[in-house]
Amino acid sequence: MDLAIALDSHIDVPLHQQLYEEIRKAILNGRLLPNQRIPSTRKLSKSLGISRTTVTTCYEQLLSEGYIKTIVGSGTYICDQLPDDLLNSTPIESCYKQTFGQGSLSKYAVSLIENDVSITTETDAPINFRYGRPALELFPMQLWRKLLSRHCRSHCHWLDYATDALGYQPLRQAIARYLSHSRAVQCEPEQVLITNGTQQALYLVMRLLIDPGDAVALEDPGYLSARRIFLTQGAKLLPVAVDESGLIVRELDNYRDEHIKLVYVTPSHQFPTGAILSLSRRLELLAWAHSHGAMIIEDDYDSEYRYGDRPIPALQGLDKSDCVLYMGTFSKVLFPSLRIGYLVLPKSFVPIFARAKWLSDRHLPLLEQCVLTNFIEEGHLERHIRKMRKHYDQCRQVLVEALSDRFGERVTILGEKAGLHLMVKLHTQLTDEEIIEGAASLGVGMISAQPQYLRGNVTGEFIFGYSELTQQQIREGICRLAKVLVA
Repeated sequence: MDLAIALDSHIDVPLHQQLYEEIRKAILNGRLLPNQRIPSTRKLSKSLGISRTTVTTCYEQLLSEGYIKTIVGSGTYICDQLPDDLLNSTPIESCYKQTFGQGSLSKYAVSLIENDVSITTETDAPINFRYGRPALELFPMQLWRKLLSRHCRSHCHWLDYATDALGYQPLRQAIARYLSHSRAVQCEPEQVLITNGTQQALYLVMRLLIDPGDAVALEDPGYLSARRIFLTQGAKLLPVAVDESGLIVRELDNYRDEHIKLVYVTPSHQFPTGAILSLSRRLELLAWAHSHGAMIIEDDYDSEYRYGDRPIPALQGLDKSDCVLYMGTFSKVLFPSLRIGYLVLPKSFVPIFARAKWLSDRHLPLLEQCVLTNFIEEGHLERHIRKMRKHYDQCRQVLVEALSDRFGERVTILGEKAGLHLMVKLHTQLTDEEIIEGAASLGVGMISAQPQYLRGNVTGEFIFGYSELTQQQIREGICRLAKVLVA
């Protein structure tokens, strides 16, 4: 691999010092990555047209300062640990100012920094109770491959640009029919906007309905990613408590002095508590929104998985005032990399949302939309959901039994009748960090519910996802966790 480095022999700075500064800069700005191999002194001197002695002098300085390392018989590499002076924590704002200059970033970019909107990386553990991932090994891959092949063999219209800003029309028709009979959603295909998952749906809502300073009410605890999207738009967040029946609607009256423009809820399976918003509260919330001129975002992220009880119709299906924006996704029903979600809009909102979506990314890949259309229309989606509902219910029961057997009265289990996770309160003197670290040392991944709260310092509550684990893994994971709490 050659290194593109600019050297100037007409200035007073020695070439080896110029080379040192250039390589050091490449390491610091991430152009050269930790453990990346760099050219030998002979190859680099030939590539740059300078003496090998110059390169050797540069490498010796980098080596002495801990930027590079040599492995006998292998070559020269960037160190995986940088020198101590580079590890001093520098505020991220300072880093960006040094890179872009004062005032170069937009208010939106600054909000990403101030609100700590970072790309999250999860630690891998043999038994991980993370949430949101389906049991991928049970997905009908052979069937999906067959549907893919069908479209690849036919005319290749999916290679071209899409002409419909709302998304592939046959898919929107299939989604409208599916939502109508499975969730009692009232919509026509022209009201369905295909999105790149629920994150893009939320982003579009924020950009089009919220200005900086507008008040947004949301469940507390609630979905952290949604909260971050609201914050980056400069919204004023108003937390509303939840109980065993979901959002406590009467608490919205605590904010009489605020003009609440939007209410974000997860009524079919409140995240993370698992509560189901009762029918009486659904009607109460709709009446409140109508009287206050507010809109409601209904995030129906995993309503397909409800065990035992009859499902409650979607909030949108009860709406008589066109105040609900209903959104869902196929990421948890099928597989996460299928970034296809949908947003059901009031008819008056369709034109402006279509324009914003068209401006942001034109369209999603057409091939996947075509395949998903067949998957829904031919009945495969409903068969897959029935199969997975039975599987997840069995995993849920195993988790509840394991928690009860191991901890008895020292554990409180919430939200055990729906979804792909449970929220659990562990009655212990240990801190969340001690529990997470102790479990990690035994190969168990744990997620604290504390970050989901907007107010209050709640401890001892954890989110237990069970959808990607086998029954044996669930039992073993709880057994290992018990050792942490006993210790």
